Amino acid sequence: MTGLTAISIEGVLIAIAALLLISVVGSRISGRLGVPALLLFLVIGMLAGSEGIGGIDFDDPYLAQLLAVIAFALILFSGGFDTEVADIRPIWREGIVMATVGVLITCLIVGGAAYALLDLTGREAILLGAIVSSTDAAAVFAVLRGKGVGLKGHLKPLLELESGSNDPMAIFLTVGMIQLIQTPSDSVWQLIPLFVQQMALGALLGLFTGYALAWILNHLRLEYDGLYSVVTIALVLMSYGLTTSVGGNGFLAVYLAGLVSSDLNFIHKRSLKQFHDGIAWLMQIVMFLTLGLLVFPSEVMPVAGRALLLSAILALVARPVAVFLTLSWSRFTLREKTFISWVGLRGAAPVILATFPLLAGLDKASLMFNIVFFIVLTSVLIQGTSLAPVARWLGVDAPIPVKPQLPIEYVPGAGLKSELAELTIPEGSPVSGKRLVEIDFPQPSLLVLLGRDEDYLIPSGSTQLAPGDTILVLADKSNLDRVRTLIGREHDGEASDASPYSI
Repeated sequence: MTGLTAISIEGVLIAIAALLLISVVGSRISGRLGVPALLLFLVIGMLAGSEGIGGIDFDDPYLAQLLAVIAFALILFSGGFDTEVADIRPIWREGIVMATVGVLITCLIVGGAAYALLDLTGREAILLGAIVSSTDAAAVFAVLRGKGVGLKGHLKPLLELESGSNDPMAIFLTVGMIQLIQTPSDSVWQLIPLFVQQMALGALLGLFTGYALAWILNHLRLEYDGLYSVVTIALVLMSYGLTTSVGGNGFLAVYLAGLVSSDLNFIHKRSLKQFHDGIAWLMQIVMFLTLGLLVFPSEVMPVAGRALLLSAILALVARPVAVFLTLSWSRFTLREKTFISWVGLRGAAPVILATFPLLAGLDKASLMFNIVFFIVLTSVLIQGTSLAPVARWLGVDAPIPVKPQLPIEYVPGAGLKSELAELTIPEGSPVSGKRLVEIDFPQPSLLVLLGRDEDYLIPSGSTQLAPGDTILVLADKSNLDRVRTLIGREHDGEASDASPYSI
């Protein structure tokens, strides 16, 4: 990192601020063009590097991996924390199978192709396959939102669950193959007990962290509200560090911690979700800028041809085979499976995992890093820009519902068990056309506000409900479930519009 050491502290801060601002502004432009923001972050990092106009000489894989691990842990926690458990409950089996068996199938197919195309041993080829085996749904939904395209049915929760839970499997395979390469006498079958150990400990400690986080936040009674976000960051990093140190999968632990805590009630929940969403974006920008600085374009171009061929095999063979095999027993249609196959976008995880062989000192580490970087680049550029047209062509697109901004903030005390939930009255609802006084809402519960079109109304007993109305209901979790049943949202697969605002 010699280029930065010659610059004053003020100069470094100005450079960092400029890169962040350029990335944020550029992400707005990239969304309109249908290009994933991650691609822009990488390009900005490359332009700022030693072979770009910035001239920053950065060649420190250890620092890059340290930043990447911290960023990845916070991003995974935020992904789990922002996921509604009710959304993924109908498809959790499909998501878990895709995140484990699907990743393994992808790894083996790409590994076989890499063995045939590159000067790699069998284990090195499988390692390369493991590095590029996980997907990034955040980039997918960022592009779709930029184009105003939603997804029908259970496609969105399936992709969210798969991408959030398949990174631990890819990390396990990557670390396991590095160990096998470093100790050739070890058998590949030794990975099976290691897999069981890592996933079991990761799941156990992740569940514990999720429940502990809610309990700690509700009992700390901190004097300053801003310190609650500090506590969550500390718990996330602690969970990753302790889980990894005892032989578990730390990334699985932090994802599950976020997923579990998202379904629990604790103080400042809404503000913490907003905070971690901002932190996740900051971490993605920092991570991709750093990795962009670490790339030397002059080393990537000589392997571009082989990398492009591997990228095509990954997108057109490995991903579709993995999807159709793992979802062969599911109720997803052919069109939906085809779309899922195409949205196997490679993002943060492969480039981060590509630094692992560098730090391990493997002979072909630089070759792997450059190939992985090119695969991610082409995946984001080609698949990323075509997502919206493909969704429309396959008929799996849907309009993104626009919800009015909540006109109130709800910040209950630590001992209050109620939630403020935003529910939409569906077409054909049993309560549609009825006045509130005629509806037997469970007690105790309170209808706080009613949203119609772009306005919120204070309801009275004579207020009549209509399809599309949004109601804000204050009640505990069991009564909220009764309200959902009452308005007809229990079995229609639309639990996602019930957004709890328990803080």
